[in-house]
Amino acid sequence: MKNFRLALLLCALLALIVALAGCGGGGSKEVPADAVAVVDGEKVAKSDYDALIAQAKKSYANQKRDFPKAGSQEFQTLRNQAVQFLVQREQFEQEAAGMDVEVTDKQVDARLEQIQKQYFGGDKKKYEKQLKEQGLTNAQVRNDIRAQIVSEKLFEQVTREVKVTDAEVEKYYNENKAQYSQPESREVRHILVKTRAKADDIYDQLKAGADFSELAKKFSEDTGSKANGGKLTISKGQTVAPFDRTAFLLKKNEISKPVKTEFGFHVIQALGDVKPAKTTPLKDVKESIKQQLQQTKKNEAMTKWVDELKKDYEDKVNYAVGFTPPPTATDTGAATGETE
Repeated sequence: MKNFRLALLLCALLALIVALAGCGGGGSKEVPADAVAVVDGEKVAKSDYDALIAQAKKSYANQKRDFPKAGSQEFQTLRNQAVQFLVQREQFEQEAAGMDVEVTDKQVDARLEQIQKQYFGGDKKKYEKQLKEQGLTNAQVRNDIRAQIVSEKLFEQVTREVKVTDAEVEKYYNENKAQYSQPESREVRHILVKTRAKADDIYDQLKAGADFSELAKKFSEDTGSKANGGKLTISKGQTVAPFDRTAFLLKKNEISKPVKTEFGFHVIQALGDVKPAKTTPLKDVKESIKQQLQQTKKNEAMTKWVDELKKDYEDKVNYAVGFTPPPTATDTGAATGETE
């Protein structure tokens, strides 16, 4: 199930990564043979890389997609993304320890139970079947869940001081007032036909006392309103110009002569008075604006923190031979520095 994969930390990456396990291996003096990198003294195990690649290859196979050829640009990009993902995960682990962020087995158990209930109705057999199809083990899933919770807790820590003032809310409201404005509106009904002759005939019938609703149901070409006797509520400026202009000039209950538009000929009746334009007051949208601005500020704070983290680790990350990301590699947020 695709949605299940989205519940895991790796999901954003798994659909992208595929490579041949073991390619580009080897090691430098600083990196053991069983690692793809060392982050401030901690190994990023090659077994983790291999497991990630194996799962990704399985994902490609399930989608009947070809693997990128070894040595191709796509191959290199995907491998770089995998390694950088694992490096950043290790960086987050180290930072979490320094910030007193703790993730317990109980928390992982609870999140896993939540995932199993949400995507598998609590059926462990279905869950295990999905793991097999995705090339995942339960241990991998638990590791991914742990990493996900670490990331969430780091986000909470980094952004806990983020505040949005009433002045900022008011400023946003005033600068974006159009978002909270509603134009004039009116309830009308109409009958749309293809020819003027037919429209003239319908107009004459209506003036003679024919039932508007019945004629709309019988003759109107507007499938969206005919079943409702031609009724619809329109907002100023949101229908084609001739229709809009006529509909808002009519007196209440007045029936227009045929009006030509790009869709054909309309006979329109105004059912109610024009409702004036209005703007939703700040007090009614203040909380939603505040939440929106707060989330934006939090995202910006986290992005800044990750950028600073990269700089802090520039001289603390060593890569095994063949796994060093090139300077021009797409930045996935992981540290890319290397010392050799």
